[in-house]
Amino acid sequence: MNPALRNAADLAGRILLAWLFLSSGLAKISDYSGTVGYMAMFGLPGFLLPPTIVVEVLAGLALIVGWQTRWAAFLLAGFTVLSAVFFHNNFADQNQMIHFWKNIALAGGLLYVVAHGAAGWALDSRRSGQAAKGNREAGFA
Repeated sequence: MNPALRNAADLAGRILLAWLFLSSGLAKISDYSGTVGYMAMFGLPGFLLPPTIVVEVLAGLALIVGWQTRWAAFLLAGFTVLSAVFFHNNFADQNQMIHFWKNIALAGGLLYVVAHGAAGWALDSRRSGQAAKGNREAGFA
């Protein structure tokens, strides 16, 4: 594959994956009390909201710019699986079952990013000129 096309597809994919988390994290900030109430309906304490926002916003941004890409994708994959388990576990409701499997599929896409990292248009590949070295040091290669 043409390297420029590969880099463009990689960047577009990271943006599309990350946008879901970034926009969701920002929406939680704008409706903080409503989100705390929603979490309470599922038995989750409100003190989990700040770290949730941090993960969604910061890992989402890191994924977009390709900084610590594998770690960001790993965090988001775990977060997505936990979200599926806690918020979409009513399989009697077909809509919730669809959301559960959508989250699992999204986690699969993020794990693909964990396995392959980011291509050339990422901060990871610009750091010390070689993304593979940083990924090995982080334990991902």
